[in-house]
Amino acid sequence: MLKSREDLTKLRDTYELSLAAETKKILVCAGTGCISSGSLEIYNRLIELLNERNIPCSIELKKESHGEAVGMKKSGCHGFCEMGPLVRIEPQGYLYTKVKLSDCEEIIEKTIKEGKHIERLAYRKGGAIYKKQEEIPFYKKQTRLVLEHCGHIDATSIKEYLGIGGYTAFEKALFDMGRDDIINEISEANLRGRGGGGFPTGRKWAQVKHQNTEQKYIVCNGDEGDPGAFMDRSIMEGDPHRMLEGMMIAGLACGAGEGYIYVRAEYPMAVSRLKTAIAQAEELGLLGDRILGTDFSFHLHINRGAGAFVCGEGSALTASIEGKRGMPRVKPPRTVEHGLFDMPTILNNVETFANVPLIITNGSGWYKGIGPEKSAGTKAFALTGNIENTGLIEVPMGTTFREVIFDVGGGMKDGGEFKAVQIGGPSGGCLTKEHLDLPLDFDSLKKAGAMIGSGGLVVMDDNTCMVEVARFFMNFTQNESCGKCVPCREGTKRMLAILERIVEGKGEDGDIELLLELADTISATALCGLGKTAAFPVVSTIKSFRLEYEAHIYEKRCPAGSCQKLKKIQIDPSLCKGCSKCSKFCPVNAISGKIKEPFVIDQTRCIKCRACISTCPFHAVKED
Repeated sequence: MLKSREDLTKLRDTYELSLAAETKKILVCAGTGCISSGSLEIYNRLIELLNERNIPCSIELKKESHGEAVGMKKSGCHGFCEMGPLVRIEPQGYLYTKVKLSDCEEIIEKTIKEGKHIERLAYRKGGAIYKKQEEIPFYKKQTRLVLEHCGHIDATSIKEYLGIGGYTAFEKALFDMGRDDIINEISEANLRGRGGGGFPTGRKWAQVKHQNTEQKYIVCNGDEGDPGAFMDRSIMEGDPHRMLEGMMIAGLACGAGEGYIYVRAEYPMAVSRLKTAIAQAEELGLLGDRILGTDFSFHLHINRGAGAFVCGEGSALTASIEGKRGMPRVKPPRTVEHGLFDMPTILNNVETFANVPLIITNGSGWYKGIGPEKSAGTKAFALTGNIENTGLIEVPMGTTFREVIFDVGGGMKDGGEFKAVQIGGPSGGCLTKEHLDLPLDFDSLKKAGAMIGSGGLVVMDDNTCMVEVARFFMNFTQNESCGKCVPCREGTKRMLAILERIVEGKGEDGDIELLLELADTISATALCGLGKTAAFPVVSTIKSFRLEYEAHIYEKRCPAGSCQKLKKIQIDPSLCKGCSKCSKFCPVNAISGKIKEPFVIDQTRCIKCRACISTCPFHAVKED
């Protein structure tokens, strides 16, 4: 149990030396993506092989020197998920991709024992072989600050976190700074909330500090609900102590003694890592009563959400923690005045809290030197879609879409042409070629009619139907509506019904205008942020791709050729031999003809089941 600043400093120095003594390390990615691909089996097999060969192996950092022991680490997410399972070898910095159980023996024999690189396990692109992780273009173009430890330390060990300087920022805030000093540093850094709204973090903290109540709360929003987004999950899994440290500093700043972490129940690994991290910090005395011999006490609790998207909204989230149904309430009062249990509450998301230790340690001047002045720092994004490199990335605010998509992302997949990018999930908007040089920051995106949101980036090529994209996001939003207010509950249902008609070829004249009218009404009158932004994907796609909507409605045609109900299945008379096989397999008797003469399809009866395509031996049946 640490009882003083001196105790913490000594322990940190001890583990720093222990880490340095590990001359060889094997870091196996234990993020959710790689675990699903079998990385834990690889981790266990590597340990088994080391033991069989009597090679000293350390699976837990100890205070004494390890000598020549190989440090085995369960690291957090490296970000390059499509290349998993990933294994990093130090000190060489080799990154092995798509590792299999059968590769483990060669890794031990060739790399660990002889120090040689295994080329067939390296990342390859355009004939080039990239030995080291930092040389791979996907990583080379990034600036990993919040994610700097993910993939580089044991994600389950407070010892390793201390060994790399962990809790230094908390120590500095606790002993060398007053409340105003902490808040001023965060305010000067221009740290804005990374959950989507971009509200100035320092201003929020100051508002809670000035509330004259004995009880205040710190709440971390880990309810990451956007489809395809996993930035917060990766931080909670890969570097949980940094997030805890940020929450503890927030507690110091505003005078709060308790914190709650609200995590989606679909993130069991994140919950497990957070529980472990909290227990480790409590055991050392970094959490609890009279921390490090001071008057500051801080306790942390974990709440698991049931998966409601609306619980990402502040008042719905706090209601859920209190055991109530997660539904937003009318504001004001706001969370900073009446939040959790009706007490003043600081509510920030995972990535925001993870930035705090960096600012306290390095100073606001350093932080403001990264990105634009009004949107300082970096931002993590989940990069997905029709793009070569998908995964978790982190770039400075102000980086352009072009740099993200074509430098970090490696450009469009299979030679496709860039069409649009959806940013901000269901609450965001679609941006097009004209926006490729738009900087990724809060203010620039707002002017363009979009928002960063939690950080989802879905890249689409010319084979993507933008009407279907709008329908997909509207379907998600409508399903996730809590139903409290009429505009969101009924308005999104009405918009979804119109969009479904359009993609089925049943669109009518005036549908576009009705969609825009409904969007205006919902945005102006909905109760919470979910409802107010629900129509963004529809409005942005109509604005940029109105001709696609019109083609669906008036020509009954999908320009991208992806809407199933608008496709036509026809028989090429020059290839049809009149065997009648297609007509025999048609479930609705839509195909007719005479034997040894070309058959035809009745388009009014065809249900596009494609049975005729798969059964034709002459490839005469084709889909247009």
